[in-house]
Amino acid sequence: MSRLGVISWLIICAAALAAVTTGARPADANQTASADRPLGILIENPTNPFLRPAATPAKTSASQSTAHPDAPKPGVIRQRTAKSRNGETGQSDGAKPEIPVRLLADEMSFDREKNVVSASGNVEISFGDRTLLADTIEYNQSTDIVVAAGNVTVLEATGETLFADRIVLTGDFRDGLVRNIGVILADKSRLAAHGAKRSGGVITELRQGVYSPCNLCAENPDRAPMWQIRAVRVIHDQRSQLIEYRDAWLEVFGLPVLYAPYFAHPDPSGRRKAGFLAPGFGGSSDLGFVARLPYFYPIDDHSDVTVTPTIIEQEGLLLKLQHRERLKHGKLDTELSAINDSEDDFRGHIFSEGRFDINNTWRAGFDLKRATDDTYLRRFGFDSPAVLQSRAYAEAFRERNYFSVSGYLFQDLRTESDAVNSPTVLPLMEFSRVGEPDRFGGSFSLEANLLAITRDSSGNDTRRLSVRPSWNRRFTDTIGSLINFSTGVYADSYHVTDVARADGSEFSGVTGRVHPYAALEWRYPLVRNSGHATQALEPVVQIITSPNGGNPSAIPNEDSQELEFDETNLFQLNRFGGIDRIEGGTRVNYGVKWGLLGSTSGEATFFVGQTYRLSKDDTFADGSGLEDRLSDIVASVRIHPFDQLDLAYRTQIDKDKATARRHELSVAAGVPLLTANGRYSFFEQQEGSEFASREELTLGITSKITRNWGTNVYMIRDLTANEMRSLTSGLTYENECVVVTSRFSRTFYSDRDLQPADAFTISVLLKTLGQATF
Repeated sequence: MSRLGVISWLIICAAALAAVTTGARPADANQTASADRPLGILIENPTNPFLRPAATPAKTSASQSTAHPDAPKPGVIRQRTAKSRNGETGQSDGAKPEIPVRLLADEMSFDREKNVVSASGNVEISFGDRTLLADTIEYNQSTDIVVAAGNVTVLEATGETLFADRIVLTGDFRDGLVRNIGVILADKSRLAAHGAKRSGGVITELRQGVYSPCNLCAENPDRAPMWQIRAVRVIHDQRSQLIEYRDAWLEVFGLPVLYAPYFAHPDPSGRRKAGFLAPGFGGSSDLGFVARLPYFYPIDDHSDVTVTPTIIEQEGLLLKLQHRERLKHGKLDTELSAINDSEDDFRGHIFSEGRFDINNTWRAGFDLKRATDDTYLRRFGFDSPAVLQSRAYAEAFRERNYFSVSGYLFQDLRTESDAVNSPTVLPLMEFSRVGEPDRFGGSFSLEANLLAITRDSSGNDTRRLSVRPSWNRRFTDTIGSLINFSTGVYADSYHVTDVARADGSEFSGVTGRVHPYAALEWRYPLVRNSGHATQALEPVVQIITSPNGGNPSAIPNEDSQELEFDETNLFQLNRFGGIDRIEGGTRVNYGVKWGLLGSTSGEATFFVGQTYRLSKDDTFADGSGLEDRLSDIVASVRIHPFDQLDLAYRTQIDKDKATARRHELSVAAGVPLLTANGRYSFFEQQEGSEFASREELTLGITSKITRNWGTNVYMIRDLTANEMRSLTSGLTYENECVVVTSRFSRTFYSDRDLQPADAFTISVLLKTLGQATF
């Protein structure tokens, strides 16, 4: 069926349903409440008449009450007792413990012959966790019946409030009949009906009822709410936490659009009920019309599953399943999907995550991420990193020690990836210890690492053992300088096969290195308080010395292939992120920090720095900024004068040409009416890097147009190729009872079966009906 045919079919069905349901509907309730038209109270402002402030009961004077010695005194707590079968007052067999009743009123009287207590004026009765307010109340102690009339309000401990013109209840408020009932639920949604019957204190059955969380138009309260449900019978069962409807109509702006002989949804106290979630509809030029209808099912108190069938016009039926389980000491989350596409190929994915706290020392977990092919996730709208990483691990924490053992699998989804060369990492063992301060004022630390990398048929295999002890000592001098001294050694041993060398040869065998180092860092913070702001200026100088070199060609580079020189690693002992490559020789790192902090708000920071090497190190690739003895200049600025503006800038400046090798500028500015976020990135390619040079602009604009309307636009543009990469826009309407979201997106890239495409989706969520049972 074509997209136009599907949409036409939906319109015809909606029209037919409207025509069928128009003939028989519950009475109209869009008028002001009255004895004849009680449903109107559903639509009134909750503060009038639903929520009237409870008046403080006036103290009853002697002239206002009957001065009979047996009459109950206002404001006095009396004990309600059960009547035995022989009429004697006492505790009956199996009766529940006696519950105190508190009765307050402006006026009270007691008819001794009829055994009836009458009260009027700001009457308040409290029984356990329930409270009843009314203009007048009669309580027959013989029949244990309470009759309340006039502005009757019952307050429940669950947060619900019941209103009525007249109500007849048992003395414990558990059973009764109600006339002209209105109920405000805990989430401020409302129920109303001509009448109701309450049973067991947990079931309220309403006739000719209406339910809606929507407010009425303030200018025209007679206008129908945005949506409401009418039903011949409405049953609210607090035990099952369900609101059920028999012969129900869903009305939108007063017009019936959907009929159901039976319908139910959770009340506000019910958090997890089986049922359908909000559906989603949309389409794209690549996939055609798309419709999804999630179904949620709670397996037990600690686990649930969501099944989402998705009909895709061009590809068929895609099924997605999400399972969540919360354990006593952990959690387990799984997402999987599958489809037989138009080419009759099975495609799918699985993402699974587990976290388990074994005891106070050990915890374990796993991440499983696999897809049937490289483009499946992106084609069908799933989150898709360039490389899927799966791992299993266990780790231990005890005092100042840390230990972990893990294994990794990778699935490279990039165009030029070679699955044969994807490594298997098993095991990876890490140990870390930070010692207690010793008698010299320093502390000893130890880092150890054991790694095994295996490839299927080509490429090198690596077995590595690394031990890196160090000693660190901090102190200050008499002028306020902060000095840190550290020394240590890199001791790494390797067993490798088929390591490619720069001269074209390969090496297999055992190799390693022992590389000591020592470092001294000096900082001198200067602080000045000018009343409205505080300034801080801190020059930093660091000297690191170690033997030149340290990276024999027989040692493979598995974990240090990409290096980005910036202010965050200027003062690192080893600027490489991994273990396989180290930085040798003697170098001096220096820089200066400056900061300004306002007394009430606002701040600004600035840093600039550089490094100088006594000898050139060919470990660093051309274009890294560290290939010469004098490095490039790195700098960063952040300005945050007030909450509506945040600006950050980072750069790397070529020391010879005084031109930038890297720009990173991000700006966030605006107020809720209009907020803009922008990011500009530019960097040159380093020699041997898999990342090409890039110049990219990302822009995002969001606007809270009104209290209910909001919109956003996001775009990514490749300035190097002078073309768009993606464009997304959305429009959202939200009020107290509905959320309508529309989204348009366009992609501009091509990758195998992925082609540039336009997509449009729209979703409608009726609040409080996000989970509904059919």
